[in-house]
Amino acid sequence: MTARMQVIATAGHVDHGKSTLVRALTGMEPDRWAEERRRGMTIDLGFAWTELAGGTVAFVDVPGHERFVSTMLAGVGPVPAVMFVVAADEGWMPQSAEHLDALAALGTRHGLLVITRCDLMDPELALEEAREHLAASPLGSLPSVCVSGATGAGLDELRVALAELAGRLPTPRPDADVRLWVDRAFTIRGAGTVVTGTLPAGRLTVDDELVLQPSGRRVTVRGLHCLGEPVPTAAGVARVAVNLRGLPREAAGRGDVLVTPDRWLTSTVVDVRLHAAHSPVHARELPQQLSLHIGAAAVAVRLRPLDATTARLTLQVPLPLRIGDRALLRDTGRRRVAAGLTVLDVRPPPLTRRGAAARRAATLAVVTGDPDPAGEVRRRGLVRRDELAAMGAGAPPTGAEVLTAGDWLLDGGRAAELAEQLRASVTEHDVADPLEPGLPLGAARRELELPDPRLVETVLTVPPAAQRLVLRDGRVHRVEVAPGALPEPLRDALAALRGDLADNPFAAPESGRLTELGLGTRQLAALVRANELVKIADSVYLLPGAEQAAVRVLAELGEREFTLSQARRALHTSRRVAVPLLERLAQLGHTRRTPDGDHQLIR
Repeated sequence: MTARMQVIATAGHVDHGKSTLVRALTGMEPDRWAEERRRGMTIDLGFAWTELAGGTVAFVDVPGHERFVSTMLAGVGPVPAVMFVVAADEGWMPQSAEHLDALAALGTRHGLLVITRCDLMDPELALEEAREHLAASPLGSLPSVCVSGATGAGLDELRVALAELAGRLPTPRPDADVRLWVDRAFTIRGAGTVVTGTLPAGRLTVDDELVLQPSGRRVTVRGLHCLGEPVPTAAGVARVAVNLRGLPREAAGRGDVLVTPDRWLTSTVVDVRLHAAHSPVHARELPQQLSLHIGAAAVAVRLRPLDATTARLTLQVPLPLRIGDRALLRDTGRRRVAAGLTVLDVRPPPLTRRGAAARRAATLAVVTGDPDPAGEVRRRGLVRRDELAAMGAGAPPTGAEVLTAGDWLLDGGRAAELAEQLRASVTEHDVADPLEPGLPLGAARRELELPDPRLVETVLTVPPAAQRLVLRDGRVHRVEVAPGALPEPLRDALAALRGDLADNPFAAPESGRLTELGLGTRQLAALVRANELVKIADSVYLLPGAEQAAVRVLAELGEREFTLSQARRALHTSRRVAVPLLERLAQLGHTRRTPDGDHQLIR
C-alpha cells in the first residue's frame, strides 16, 4: 500500500455514540460480537476504516463502560490520536473523565473533540463543558465538530476535520525497530494463527523473522493483511493482521508483542517518572500493587518510591520497553488511573545499600526520558553499543567524552578513574612482587572489573595512565621501570655470582651458595627471564653464552669424539654440571651421542 494511513482511537463515556459514529463514517460494523449488537454496547475492541482526503484513516473503537477500561487502554495505548466523543444530551460523564485521565497519563497530544447526538439537544452546553475539561489536560484545546450519527448532520465537516488531524500527525520512521502490541489473536482454517495490532513505526514484510514476547519465541511472518487486503509489506502507522507460521493459537494473546530480533531489551525492573493523571501525584501515596498499561499490555507491578516523582517498578511479566516510553498505572482496587509515567531506565542498578534509593532519585533528577546517549554512557560508565541502542537512548555518541573498545562504550570520566586505579594497582603489584614487575593484562582486567581486556588497553590511553603506564609483553608496566629491570638485592646477588664464575665459567654454584646469595627458585627464574642467567638444569645455572663457550673448549680437545670424563676435565667442572651441559649442547645441535655412549661435536 502506498497511500498514507493513520490510526485513530475513539474515547468517551458508554453509550455516547462512538460506534454509531464509526459506523456512519466507514459503513462498517465495528461491533464484532453478536452480544455487542444485541445489547447495543461495545464490550471489545472494534476496527473499521475509511478513505479521506490525503489517505486512509483506520479506527480502533473502544468500549466506554467502566468494567472494560482495561480493554479501552489496550485499544488506545499504541494509537497516536483520539476522537473524543461526548453526547450532547448527557454531557461530561464519569467515563469521559476516566478516559481523559488515561489519555493524559499516556501522553496523548493529538485529537479531535466530537459532540454527538446533536439531533437530541443543542450541543453548546456539552461542547463548553468538554472544552473546559480538555483544556486542563495535555490534549489542551482540541478542534471540535458537532454531529448526529442518526441524521448524518455534520459528518462531512467531521471527515474534513479527521483528514486535517491525520495530516498533522507526525510521520513515523519506516526503518524503526518493530514493536507490534497484539490486541487480537485468532486462527483461520488453513492459515493458522493470526494476530492483529496497530503498527506505530517500522516495517513488516512477509518472511520476516520476529520475536514474540514475553515468551521469547522466534516466529516467521507467513502473510500480512492491511485493511482486509493481503500485502507483501506494511509500514507504520498501520492496522495489520499478521499470519504467523507454526505458532499455536494458545501461544499468543492480547498484551503479547512482536519485536525485531536482537533490537529490544525485555525488562522486569524499570525506573520511571510519574505524571499526574487528574490530580497531583506523590509516589509515596500510591499503592504498592498496581497495574501497568502500555501498548495493549496490562501487567501487575510492585512500586517502590525513590522520591516524590520517581519510582522503581518490578514487573510480574517482562516487557520490551525503551527509555521515553509513556505508560500509565491503574489502581485496580479503586478502579481509577493512578498516574502516568515516562520510562527513564530499563536496566537500572540494584538498590542494595542504605540510602541507595535517595541517591538513585538524585541521579534520575536530570533524566528527562529524551534520547541522551552521552548521558546514558556517563551514568552507566560502561555499556555495549547495541545495548545502548536497544534501550532507546539514541545513536552512540562519539568524541573524547566516550571511548570505544570493540562494541564497548566507556565514559571518559570513568576511564580516568580506572586509569588512576590501574596505576595504583600496578605500583602495588610491583612492590609486592619485584621479581615479576608489571601487572598481567588478565589480572588488570579483573582488578578493574572490566569485561574485556581491550578495555584495559583503552584505559591505558587516558591520563594518568597514558603518561605513567605501558603495555609490554602482556603486562602493564610503570614507564619508569625499564624492560628487564631488576631489584637492587637481586642485582647485588647477580654481581656476586658473576664474580664466582669469572675464573671458571662452568663451575655452577652449589645450592648452598645460591641460598647464601638469596637466590631461590623465583629469584633465579627472574634472572633467567632477564637473560642474566641460563638454566642448564635444576640448580645448575651459568652465565649467558656458556653453551657457546663450552663448544669452543671442547673443540680444543682435538678429537671429534670425547668421553664425559674428558669433557668434565676440559671444562674444569663437576659431573653434576657436565652431564646436563652436554645434554643441553645436544639439544641445541652442537653435539650428538655415539653408539658406544661417547659424545661427538657437530661441525
